Amino acid sequence: MKKVAVVYWSGTGNTEAMANAVVEGIRTAGAEADLFTASSFGAGKMDEYDAVAFGCPSMGVEQLEDSEFEPMFQDCESKLSGKKIALFGSYGWGDGEWMRNWESTCKEDGAVLACDSVICNDAPDDDVIEACKSLGASLA
Repeated sequence: MKKVAVVYWSGTGNTEAMANAVVEGIRTAGAEADLFTASSFGAGKMDEYDAVAFGCPSMGVEQLEDSEFEPMFQDCESKLSGKKIALFGSYGWGDGEWMRNWESTCKEDGAVLACDSVICNDAPDDDVIEACKSLGASLA
């Protein structure tokens, strides 16, 4: 059985709701899913998982949250080469530039993006929740 980690940071609960839907999609597809906040995950756990879903909202001027999530993600970057991953997150302004930049970083690190990233403006609606479940299933 495949093991998938879902690692997220959420300030308002929007990205957390997305993370829970990703977990549901993974489990429905028959894989094992473990949910982590950014502060409880790091490069040392990457090898324990067949795939990883990372979730972070856009912060500041369209960037990853910089006190917990970004340091954790930078720690994990050395383990991304050849790893199947997926990205998700919410935003309150802008046009999704943070996600495009994040995808580019992952590709440069050699990660295998399993599917299109899922982003939403503010709280996830039913369509976004379904997209997150599909994202999870793509990692299973």
